[in-house]
Formats: sequence, C-alpha cells, structure tokens
Amino acid sequence: MRKLTYFVACSIDGFIGDPSGDAQMFFPFVDEEFLTFLKAEYPETVSAHGRRALGIDELENKRFDTVVQGRASYDVALKEGITSPYAHLREYVASRTLGESPDPHVEIISADLAGRIRELKAEDGELGIYLCGGSQLAGELADEIDELVIKTYPVVLGSGLPMFGSGFRITEFTLDEVRTFGNGVLVRTYRRKR
Repeated sequence: MRKLTYFVACSIDGFIGDPSGDAQMFFPFVDEEFLTFLKAEYPETVSAHGRRALGIDELENKRFDTVVQGRASYDVALKEGITSPYAHLREYVASRTLGESPDPHVEIISADLAGRIRELKAEDGELGIYLCGGSQLAGELADEIDELVIKTYPVVLGSGLPMFGSGFRITEFTLDEVRTFGNGVLVRTYRRKR
C-alpha cells in the first residue's frame, strides 16, 4: 500500500497561508541549507518550473511519483500559464468546478475524491503520493493521510488558512523525525497511528 503524505509549509501557529491563501512570507526561509535538504530528500516537491530554474531537472524522484492538489493550489500555476506544474509526477487536481483539464497530463478528480485516493494508494509501487495542498483538500482527505511532513517556518501569522480546513476531530500521529535548520525552520515527520 502506497502512502499519502501531506508535505506542507506552515507558520508556528499552523497556518499555510494568509487569509487569501498567499504563502510568500515563507519564501525568504528557503535558503541554501534548506534548499540543499529539499534537493537531497524531496526534489520532486519542487515544481517543474522551479526545478528548471534551479538546474535540478535531472534529479530523480525519491519519495513520490504522484501529486494531488486542490483547485486553489493548481490555480497558482494556471495564473502563470503553467498547466502542468509537476510534469515530473502523475498529476491530479481535486475540483468540483474545473470541468475539463487544461492539460492532458493532469487528471481532474471531480467526484468520490477519497475513493480515487484509495485506488491510487492501492497501486503497486515503491513511491508514494504527495498531497500538495491546500487546506480544504487536506481536511477532506484527513482520514486517508498516512504521513505528515510539516515544514514549520519561524513566523506567527495570527490568522489565515489552517493546515486542515475541516471540523473538529482528533487524529493521532507518532513523531518519527525532527530536523532543524540554522534559519529557525523545523521539519517534523509524523506517522499516522492506525
């Protein structure tokens, strides 16, 4: 069974973006040390456009071969004219409003999201599924998430988009690893208690 991993950036107080969803306040913390970590451990989480700009197109996927993102996350790329932001992965976009995919490489999931994710998880393969965001999608898929990789940036936002846009519920995870960086960023990895 393949894992669904919510690999997400957030503030100290658990927000993944400001009230409009903008997460640019995190960008200054992606310094050389942190970028070295991403390239070594999670190169596939860098968008295709970013990989080209960084000259890391040739890096193989280490953990994921599939990405799932919500409509709002996908719209960030679409606004820039990018229809396949993760061309190095199999791409899925969860959307009830986007009728037809603007790119043949991107499959739209418009119904039975959890069922489709369970199908993807049941496929054979060594690499997992990267849940790219956003808040609402993570809330809808909370029961399917097997692992959390939380990149916590040393800022407090006070309000904004929470990591999980869902109602109150208690779900237990076990802490597997914590990495610290010189700029104050923490990367915590949690495994779902089942």
